[in-house]
Amino acid sequence: MALTSDIQTLDDLFVHQLQDIYYAENQILGALQKMIGKATDADLKAGFETHLAETQGQIQRLQQVFQLHGEAPKAINCPAIDGIIREADETSGEIADKSVLDAALLASAQAVEHYEITRYGTLVAWAKELGFDDCAALLQQNLDEEQATDRKLTALAEARVNARAQ
Repeated sequence: MALTSDIQTLDDLFVHQLQDIYYAENQILGALQKMIGKATDADLKAGFETHLAETQGQIQRLQQVFQLHGEAPKAINCPAIDGIIREADETSGEIADKSVLDAALLASAQAVEHYEITRYGTLVAWAKELGFDDCAALLQQNLDEEQATDRKLTALAEARVNARAQ
């Protein structure tokens, strides 16, 4: 979808961003599976496993939002999330020290979380502005989970992962 010609209204923009985050969440599923395989810290691995299950639920909620909006679920390429995931793959592939690798994986996961938080925050605001309160409620659940995951990752980094990497 070309931004200049296909997006004329806030509703068009809402659907475009919904398609963007739908793509991103599906890409994140694959990335999390790789990160689970690479992580050596037990709590970090468990956190990734929990977020994998949450991501599956978030995708289901996004499908509900599409349905409530009268749209078929559709993903559009998201160069931003592709870049974040590619960078994470490249960085983690270059690190031999497992403690440093865990710190890198954690930092990459937070980059993903921050992207998702910005997208969901915007989608919630737009859904409310457009009067789609049912959609806003589902999107808010996803936003709340992303924010909670980010807080858990920060706590884990500060508690031990970063110190072990020194």
